[in-house]
Amino acid sequence: MEETIGSIKAQLQAADIRELPALISRYEDDGRAGVRHAVEQGRKRIAAYEKEKARCEALKKYEKEYDSYTYICGIDEVGRGPLAGPVVAGAVILPKNCDILYINDSKKLSEKKREELYDVIMDQAVAVGLGYSTPQRIDEINILQATYEAMREAVAALKPAPDLLLNDAVTIPRISIRQVPIIKGDAKSISIGAASIVAKVTRDRLMVQYDEVYPEYGFASNKGYGAQAHIDALKKYGPCPIHRRSFITHFCD
Repeated sequence: MEETIGSIKAQLQAADIRELPALISRYEDDGRAGVRHAVEQGRKRIAAYEKEKARCEALKKYEKEYDSYTYICGIDEVGRGPLAGPVVAGAVILPKNCDILYINDSKKLSEKKREELYDVIMDQAVAVGLGYSTPQRIDEINILQATYEAMREAVAALKPAPDLLLNDAVTIPRISIRQVPIIKGDAKSISIGAASIVAKVTRDRLMVQYDEVYPEYGFASNKGYGAQAHIDALKKYGPCPIHRRSFITHFCD
């Protein structure tokens, strides 16, 4: 009995990318329009997959350039701009043969994709370190110095310790490990991209938890950034304990 178009379409849609070439070969001579369309969609999936593999291979440029180092760490921060909440730094050492796809600057990814990649990175990374600087510390020493502290904390948390840091743009003071600052590094290095995802997901989850404690400010949606609803709440209720006092002088007395 001839397979139905629906059955073939379901097979092609459900197939793992590695199974697709064989299925396409099996059905590519089927003359039915529905099957031809499903086969063409399968070919597009393969093309998109190969394109993504090539993009991620290009993201390993710096990791390959410094391949003589044993533990290459990407480091990035999230949360320098918000009015509330901590700044969070992520430090990630990926395996040399890392084949994780879709890593990118966390700002270029959807929340769903970041959450998916977070789990993959945490599962496959050689080591992951996190560092935090509180709103009070940010007010005390300024956001740049607080960011450096969070980055040093993230690096110090790594086991094994890295022997090279790939940084998103900055050079971190008071670190003896060799550093390579890369402008827009979270979109150019797979290690820095992974660090940006870990830091972003970690901070976003924290802000969702803070939303339960301080629901007036909408932290679950704005993550502490200066959305209009957040500013309006600040003017109405005043600051809460996780607001950065040095950031909100325009909105509060």
